Amino acid sequence: MTKHLANLTEGQYLIVFDGECVLCSRFFRFMVVRDKAQRFKFATAQSPLGQRLYSDLGLPTKDFETNLVVTDGVVHQRLDAFAAAMRCLPGFWPILSVCRWLPRFIKDPLYHAIARNRYAIFGRSATCIVPDAELRSRFLPEGF
Repeated sequence: MTKHLANLTEGQYLIVFDGECVLCSRFFRFMVVRDKAQRFKFATAQSPLGQRLYSDLGLPTKDFETNLVVTDGVVHQRLDAFAAAMRCLPGFWPILSVCRWLPRFIKDPLYHAIARNRYAIFGRSATCIVPDAELRSRFLPEGF
């Protein structure tokens, strides 16, 4: 990552998600409701910030096959991103983070199969979500 983006994500709890993907947007809304401490900030992958993060990580900037979850400045991708997000929630949700212990040869193909077919299974929105003012405050600058 560039120094600028490393400084931006340092110590942050951030979720970068595909704002046009129905599944990804549901994950975003799931996290907003359950993140009672409001630790996480958000950005869409289509935003200027999201585009810079994906580019700096060498990821495609048009076809997003992974959400990014940043915890304490560490960027997580694919199923590890989901696990990192679950570990940060209260209650029983951290139990779902056990998926991080799956062998990579199992979890990566499983994740990629869902990612490749997510629009066919869950649909695609013609536009990114439009958050209200309160929810918009949870987005980082240039994150929407």
